[in-house]
Amino acid sequence: MKRSWLSRLTKCSLRSRSATAAAPDDSPADDAKPRQLNGWKCMPYIIGNETFERVASMGLTANFTIYLVNHFHMTQVAAAQFTNIFSGTTNFAPLIGAFISDAYWGRFKTLAFTSVISFMGMIVLTMTASIRQLQPPSCTPEQLKSETCPGASKAQVGVLILSLILLAIGAGGVRPCSLPFGVDQFDRTTEQGRQGLNSFFNWYYCTSTAGVIVAMTLMVYIQSSVSWPLGFGIPTGLMLLALIFFFLGTRVYTYVPPEGSVFSGTAQVFVAAFRKRSLRLPSPDDVQEQESLLYNSAPKSDRILKLPLTLQFRCLNKAAIKREGELKEDGSVANPWRLSTVQQIEEVKCLLRIVPIWASGIVCFVALAQQWTFSVLQGVTMDRHIGSHFQIPAASLGTLSLVALVLFIPIYDQLLVPIARRITGIESGITLLQRQGTGLVISALSMIVAGLVEQKRRNSALAHGGMTPMSAFWLSPQLILMGVAEAFNAVGQIEFYNRQFPEHLQTLAGSLFYCSLAGSNYLSSILVSIVQKNTNWLNNNDLNHGRIDYFYYVIAAMGAVNFAYFVVCAYFYRYKGVPEIKEEAINEKTSKEMKDFQNV
Repeated sequence: MKRSWLSRLTKCSLRSRSATAAAPDDSPADDAKPRQLNGWKCMPYIIGNETFERVASMGLTANFTIYLVNHFHMTQVAAAQFTNIFSGTTNFAPLIGAFISDAYWGRFKTLAFTSVISFMGMIVLTMTASIRQLQPPSCTPEQLKSETCPGASKAQVGVLILSLILLAIGAGGVRPCSLPFGVDQFDRTTEQGRQGLNSFFNWYYCTSTAGVIVAMTLMVYIQSSVSWPLGFGIPTGLMLLALIFFFLGTRVYTYVPPEGSVFSGTAQVFVAAFRKRSLRLPSPDDVQEQESLLYNSAPKSDRILKLPLTLQFRCLNKAAIKREGELKEDGSVANPWRLSTVQQIEEVKCLLRIVPIWASGIVCFVALAQQWTFSVLQGVTMDRHIGSHFQIPAASLGTLSLVALVLFIPIYDQLLVPIARRITGIESGITLLQRQGTGLVISALSMIVAGLVEQKRRNSALAHGGMTPMSAFWLSPQLILMGVAEAFNAVGQIEFYNRQFPEHLQTLAGSLFYCSLAGSNYLSSILVSIVQKNTNWLNNNDLNHGRIDYFYYVIAAMGAVNFAYFVVCAYFYRYKGVPEIKEEAINEKTSKEMKDFQNV
């Protein structure tokens, strides 16, 4: 009897880099083909699921600040705070989802359950816009004028928070697993598999971007100009289509089992190194002594790059010193809390090196986050008309940043990279760290421009009684700069994590990028609270009586300090797989990067 898709959630086919993908017990015989063929079969299901899911999730949250102000009668600053906290939680959740996926469930099972939970959250959020009892009473004209609209009850806020919790749980599983699950369908050891994977990346990012643009324009327009229940109901229906697409492909997917928790392996290295802290390490120049004293076995899988021993964080190398009784007769480790392999130690070092670089991205995204909060509120007071009849929804103005990102990437790839390559001799034009550093500079510059534009908008609004005749396209310079900054820093971060993380931790690598977004949301929320408590720059109900331009300048100053911190971290960074025996060559490399950053 054939099993249902639910029973297949716990059935994963083991794979190796040199063998074809094994099919589940209940799949047809022709599914046991080389994995790259399964990859092509899976494309309609995975890409279709991702496209509909992206439109659904962005369609619900892109206009969320305006929804809270208009329907739940929150003040503008409170709504921005609420949105920041929700976005931060949603972006932090992938770290937990990645851990569960890698350690226990695997990517397919994680995707399946969290997609259903996300769909449930969308249903509940749509109910808050459709059922009158789940909303606070409507405001009378007198209440609107005096700013005394009744707020939502505890029960109404509770239902709203329930929907957001479900959405956050769903994002925690979908975001870190979607792209790696698609990668799992290809065999990267073959030319055909690599070509198929490249096509998958192109289609994945192309359709994802298209989904975001649809959400930021069509969905936002329906919500703002037609109906909130319809504007939330359409994304919810699209999420149902995403689920259907995803489960239709269960018979052709390649299922990769969980490969263990990164946290336990990391803890084992630290514990073993601490227990052997009094032991002497072999000389870095004596290769023979290193081979005899250190446990340097091959990686468990041939898809994992074997890492050479490095001198940075040298104290951790003591965890690989072999002592009597720590190895079994077959050469395996008797107790992983007492002896670690060189490979394990170097993988931990990879994580330690990445964390300081990762932290620098948080401040960058604080600047980029403003396009979805205060920039939207600025747009509400500006002229958003195109022609005499059509008015752009304020929440759609952020699409300018997205369009700038999409248009700049081909220019960067086809024009700037070849020019930089001739100058630097580097294949990618500039290094991954230099690319991120450039984005940090541009993000700080965008905040300076935002402050200048806000000063002009505020003066005009005060002179015209609150609503300024200035076109909302005055926000274009800062939004375009934000898009270019994201093209450098955000895309650079994603590539950096995928190249520098150990191969079996790719799900965690994907979640780390979302953790940067989460950190920026939380930091932005804390910054707003501090500024609001100590100044009058952020007025709760009227931006024109505050000084958001000063707030933008503070973020720009933070960006300048953050860039200096990043340069220091980049100076000491060591790329994965590069041995540190030749210290002179490494010092020359890092000195060159320091000079390159100064030139940038």
